Amino acid sequence: MADESLAYRVRQFSAALHARVSDEERHLVAALLPRSEQHLFAQMPAYDQRHCLDVYHTLVAAKHTDPLLLRAAIIHDCGKVDDDGRPMGLLWYVVATVIKRWPALYLALAKDGYGLLRPLRIYAEHAWRGAQMAAQAGAPAAMIAILRHYHDPVPQGMAALLQWADEQH
Repeated sequence: MADESLAYRVRQFSAALHARVSDEERHLVAALLPRSEQHLFAQMPAYDQRHCLDVYHTLVAAKHTDPLLLRAAIIHDCGKVDDDGRPMGLLWYVVATVIKRWPALYLALAKDGYGLLRPLRIYAEHAWRGAQMAAQAGAPAAMIAILRHYHDPVPQGMAALLQWADEQH
């Protein structure tokens, strides 16, 4: 199991390094998101944009059509961008993924995540942060709730659907 998990993470990291978003997908984002939410998508690095679009496509393939759920999917990781507009570096994803294997350590480091450890705090809070960013962008309350709760231990409703699709990638 550990070898499979490591192999999966190596493939995931390699995919992130080579992540691309097509012009067609950029047009899709422009058609689905209001201008204020397009900014949330645009500020994410290509690897997070690619991931969010993959989550969106997973929901569409599963026949989910709720526009707020699909919009939430496209921006669900926008909270990984810090308050200064800097995206979380790819190597911090690796660090967070490794440290999360020890939940008590991860939570302690994330809670005290200032200075050098700031990316861990942002990563740990990204669902909450993304919901706040969407609220500031004028997103509807139902969409904000999806973003806020999709990382809950037992999400409900559309937040559970977003978590399911997110876990596929």
